[in-house]
Amino acid sequence: MSPSDQSATEVSMERIKAIDTPTAALKEWAVVCKALEEGRQVILLRKGGIMEYRQGFEVKHTDFFLYPTFEHQSKECLQPDYVNKLDIVLQNAPVNNRNRINSCAAVVLVKEITNKSVLERLEKYHIWNGQYINVRFSYNPKRPLNVVVLRVYKMNTPLEVDVKPELTGCKSWIPVQLLLSDTKLQQEYDNQSGSATDIGKPDCKPVFDDSEFMEIVTEIQEVLNR
Repeated sequence: MSPSDQSATEVSMERIKAIDTPTAALKEWAVVCKALEEGRQVILLRKGGIMEYRQGFEVKHTDFFLYPTFEHQSKECLQPDYVNKLDIVLQNAPVNNRNRINSCAAVVLVKEITNKSVLERLEKYHIWNGQYINVRFSYNPKRPLNVVVLRVYKMNTPLEVDVKPELTGCKSWIPVQLLLSDTKLQQEYDNQSGSATDIGKPDCKPVFDDSEFMEIVTEIQEVLNR
């Protein structure tokens, strides 16, 4: 069963697991990546970028790296408690055309939302403000909004990658092969995983321990099932 086939009542400890070997990276605002890594945020709200307008956002992978992006971020889109974090994030913007991946994630639950009132009850699980949520919900009105619950893991050794043209644009997913940007990096992970086209299972630590995260998921399930 794919994550998108799961109802909001079918999550168990079976999905509260360690990260598997990622085969892709998901692009998300750098300030959101920071919030996920700090435990301030545990869900994503996605409809898809411009290049995905027709089919909408698809959860194509259940385990992936979080690729921070620095375009389109704005304090006007954030809840008050996280506004100042954007300044910190921007201080760590890519230099010398290199970006840093600090975390990875496993999808625990996906729920399609067509009722905007549900989003008001999810406010504590993300950093976007009401105005931006309304914009995101109204975009591409024929497609539902996906609530994606993530278990996030901080990587003990961040992954530095070249910012190549293939990584840019309004698309959600990046094949992991595109992150292997030079021979040195390929050789490094070749030694780790046995394949130059596979980064391998990352060395990382979950943001929340199992019991704490399960409590959070249970809370979100209750919101989604009302």
